[in-house]
Amino acid sequence: MTKQNSPLVLGTEPISKLLTQYAIPAIIAMTASSLYNMADSIFIGHGVGALAISGLALTFPLMNLAAAFGSLVGVGASTLVSVKLGQKDYEGANRVLGNVLVLNVVLGLAFTLAFMMFLDPILYFFGASENTIGYARDYMKVILMGNVVTHMYLGLNSVLRSSGFPKMAMYATLASVVINCVLNPLFIFGFGWGIKGSAWATVISQVISLTGQLIHFSRPTQLLHFKKGIFRLKNEIVKGILYIGLSPFLMNLCACLIVILINRGLKEHGGDMAIGAYGIVNRIIFLFIMIIMGFNQGMQPIAGYNFGARLYPRVTEVTKLTMKWAIGVATTGFLLCQLFPSMIVRMFTTDPELIAAAVSGLHIVFAVFPIVGFQMVATNFFLSIGMSKKAIFLSLTRQLLFLVPCLLILPPWLGTLGVWISIPIADATATAVTAVVLINQFRKFRAK
Repeated sequence: MTKQNSPLVLGTEPISKLLTQYAIPAIIAMTASSLYNMADSIFIGHGVGALAISGLALTFPLMNLAAAFGSLVGVGASTLVSVKLGQKDYEGANRVLGNVLVLNVVLGLAFTLAFMMFLDPILYFFGASENTIGYARDYMKVILMGNVVTHMYLGLNSVLRSSGFPKMAMYATLASVVINCVLNPLFIFGFGWGIKGSAWATVISQVISLTGQLIHFSRPTQLLHFKKGIFRLKNEIVKGILYIGLSPFLMNLCACLIVILINRGLKEHGGDMAIGAYGIVNRIIFLFIMIIMGFNQGMQPIAGYNFGARLYPRVTEVTKLTMKWAIGVATTGFLLCQLFPSMIVRMFTTDPELIAAAVSGLHIVFAVFPIVGFQMVATNFFLSIGMSKKAIFLSLTRQLLFLVPCLLILPPWLGTLGVWISIPIADATATAVTAVVLINQFRKFRAK
């Protein structure tokens, strides 16, 4: 899309056509990224060992925290760009692009320095033992060194998608995934770098994809491109980005807290292998969550543009259609994990104890999974139209109001079972609250 082809079609083309056009590239990219994460765990499980999977699981809270800061800028900027394009404010959208780049560099460097200094104490707090700390430390040191690259890569990919280049955003992610999958076995098995090899593969692949994004935004023929004057941080833009991005930031921050509570509960009641089982279950959940997030990413620019243009029926239509597709994906995940759990888990490990623990967890965690698709899309709906307070409320109800109390109360009574069943209980109660809030908002749209 060039200056001559602004994204006006978001307000005129049929919703189903637009959602297909925008969601499919995002889904392909997100699925590929998730499959890489699964392959990452598979390579580590078979090439390094069962305890290495437990060590990798211990890094999830830090990875969630890094993602929280990445989404604080990326999602906020993505929504802001969509709304400004809907308002025909192209100069404002360009300033958002420049501010995204600077903010990602600043936050990425600050995050790296802060956590590199206290890495071991943090990992022990997350549930590490003497058997697993070495694996977690080796992995996170490399990931933290490349954290600025990760932030810039994810932030620019969000802007690419919102500015009318969903396929290019997909290609950037696919390139990262393919390079990653090639380098991973080479570094782990070929060079014998162990879990460090997996981390280096991740960083190098993102450097290559980021280079392509920087080249794209350096072309003056693009509607959004780097130019003088856009890199100076503007108070109103930074506030807008952070305000909108606060919801996904808090969601990821809560996800970090949740994983810490889960890992600590599993370590206390089940040991290192129980943490490894959650690491496997989390990777499998992540696959279906990422597909739903792909639908959400496709929906975001459509909903944001039409909300900015005051075309409220189109906002409602794209939200409902996205929900139908997301519920279908979640239902597929539910059926696969209830019918073939052992077959899925054996892809990651051959250790009998780890397989038994992961299969049990998989059955429980996916018990009410179909409704998760609805809950995720509803939360993203409010995020896409800039209603961050409602998005924050909905995300926090699941994680803080329901899941945290369950994780604090149930494990002392039920052991590892209490940890596992906390997840579907929180999903069910949060979905009921989400339905009430969403229906009320749709009524307001109809009134307008």
